[in-house]
Amino acid sequence: MRKNRLLQSSFELLITLSFGLALLLPLVIVAFLQLAGANVSLSSVEAQQAASKLASTATLVGSEGVPAKQLVQIQVPSSVTSIYVGNVNNTTGHEVIFVVSSPSGSSYITAYSPVNISGSLQSIENAGTYLVNVSAVSSCPSNTLMPCVYMSERT
Repeated sequence: MRKNRLLQSSFELLITLSFGLALLLPLVIVAFLQLAGANVSLSSVEAQQAASKLASTATLVGSEGVPAKQLVQIQVPSSVTSIYVGNVNNTTGHEVIFVVSSPSGSSYITAYSPVNISGSLQSIENAGTYLVNVSAVSSCPSNTLMPCVYMSERT
């Protein structure tokens, strides 16, 4: 008789815990989905800050002219897959472009600079803090007829 009561109590406790877990499981799933969305948003904001910092520094250095230089520290978030300087072909242009990956695909985070910019930041592949050389040059590598601002990672 006593053994049956202990089994009944254990069974009732098991059922109660099962109902509690069944109610909490959807809440945990929703919380994880919200957290994933927040991480993508945070990465996009960090990428926009880095791109804007590079573009504004390029504008400043370009307005000073040759031989102006500046060293800039940027923070690259983990979801950045590539960085283009000038345009998406890495030739002379007016944009700094960060490609940010997300579960729904890639998005392009851009910052505009009124000066011609060129360069290569392809070696930046991982998340972290990087130093970037921003230099005014008399002729761009991709178009030697025009002056521009050249960006490269400090090694």
